Amino acid sequence: MSAHDLDLIPAGTVFTPAEIIHYADPDMRDLAQAISDADLLITAPHSTAAIPEELVEFLSPDLTPRLQHDFSDVATAAVVKRWAEIDPRVVAVINPHPRLVRDANRAKPVDVRADLQRAIERVRSASPGDTVDLTDVDAIRPVTYSSFPILELPETEAGLDRLVDAFSRVAAQGLEVYEAMREELTELFLAKGLAQGGSFTRLSFHDSMHTTMRADGALNLDPAAHVDMPTVATLSNYGDTTGEPRSLSDRLTMDPDDLRRLAEAHRTEFEVAEPEAISLNDPYLGSHEILDVAARFARVAGETAPADLTLGAVQVEFSREYLIGPEAVDQLIEPGESWIDEGHERVEVIAYACKRAWDAFRDRS
Repeated sequence: MSAHDLDLIPAGTVFTPAEIIHYADPDMRDLAQAISDADLLITAPHSTAAIPEELVEFLSPDLTPRLQHDFSDVATAAVVKRWAEIDPRVVAVINPHPRLVRDANRAKPVDVRADLQRAIERVRSASPGDTVDLTDVDAIRPVTYSSFPILELPETEAGLDRLVDAFSRVAAQGLEVYEAMREELTELFLAKGLAQGGSFTRLSFHDSMHTTMRADGALNLDPAAHVDMPTVATLSNYGDTTGEPRSLSDRLTMDPDDLRRLAEAHRTEFEVAEPEAISLNDPYLGSHEILDVAARFARVAGETAPADLTLGAVQVEFSREYLIGPEAVDQLIEPGESWIDEGHERVEVIAYACKRAWDAFRDRS
């Protein structure tokens, strides 16, 4: 397959804050007014599949559009954008670069080159077909979740230097814009809350497939390969399956009662029959985005009570099967190279359900 068949961002594209920040009625309200009206900041670190054209020379020649899209949370982008369009109480910021450039839901490595070198060594030492453990070195992943190569691994030190330099240059054009806006918006919301009271929540929005994708583009339906995901979503505050701390040393990112109320609101508004369809902290506890902002909130903990301000951070990990729907899943079961078409009606249903769930959560708080 030619690189021209992949979903690419034209070389030289530099994203502006206005292109990645979304809120309702932008023709009638500016960003300052949107922040004034909102209490929820949604971040979407993984929702883009399109790869900057500058990185094409480093891609595996066997990468297909289907594998490219599978290696993302691509089903979340349309939902988050639509939710932001219809809900004046949210502002959303969406990373315009894929996790391939660097994972925005991981702490930025002190030494990107060293971490990538360690990741490459683990890939090379793994047996063919084995899942590669990239724990702590997955800020830039050379393979997909099913260990399919997404990068052509450099054979020389000079080659690795070229790759890291290219990725660093490209990151400044989109990923770093997202990270800067994520933090700037957080500070603006926090300043408003400390001045006016109320509540401010950061929501990190993700999806996850129940199963991995084979090299031929077919979903691997082997039960042994399935992730034990709930049928709708997991809400995470870095606690246990009830939202409480797992140990005395754990710092929760959202109050346990609030997390449980949020889960009940989702169960009601998504009309789920079984409570376990919306799980807490299982199989995901939450990662860098909510942990980092929770640490930021902790630094102003002494100011929140006098300001009558409630702060929280939560991660939602939707089942991708749920987001894209059964017809799309049926298409992905078969081998292929192209990604599925997003269903507009399903995006509408889910975006409105998200809005209703958070409205209900606010009413119950």
